[in-house]
Amino acid sequence: MTTPTIGVLALQGDFAEHIAMLRSIGADAVEIRLPAQLALIDALIIPGGESTTITRLLDIYELREPIRRLGEEGLPIWGTCAGAIVLAQQATDLDRPNLALMDIDVRRNAFGRQVDSFEEDLRIPALGEAPFHAVFIRAPIIERAGAGVDVLATLPGGTIVAAREGALLATSFHPELTGDARFHALLAKLAEAYRAARRQASK
Repeated sequence: MTTPTIGVLALQGDFAEHIAMLRSIGADAVEIRLPAQLALIDALIIPGGESTTITRLLDIYELREPIRRLGEEGLPIWGTCAGAIVLAQQATDLDRPNLALMDIDVRRNAFGRQVDSFEEDLRIPALGEAPFHAVFIRAPIIERAGAGVDVLATLPGGTIVAAREGALLATSFHPELTGDARFHALLAKLAEAYRAARRQASK
């Protein structure tokens, strides 16, 4: 069985770090900038960066509707920080619509400015017993998670910072800035399942 291909939206933000992390676990990783490239992938990462810029570039490069359609059809998509904002059903203070694929509401820059960035060891049972060292940079928070959304991680006060809805993942923090590839490995497993299901359907 060939390795699934994971795309990283490479319009803006820290896509290079995701590419490096994926390749460190043996995944086939590619940068995505054009709609035609979406046909090559079995999962997609929308990286951290500036959410208003990313949503504008989605329209400029005509990627919004193709990504939305693939997400509705089951393509695994993981949004980190700004990417979580782009995935959310509702997000505060965006000057244009986001993808609205995941049944969560997100508040941008919930912890303040760049100087208010912080790190926290999180308990994430879906990833195993060891705590996950999370890096928060101008991070959003998930203010609402719909009935079909699994909350994966919260801060000590109960604020939701990671969630999953089927093949959709959202994290308020930046796993690509750590040496911990467990979220990337989880996405790779979702990509394998998506690839296998597509092959079965085509028989």
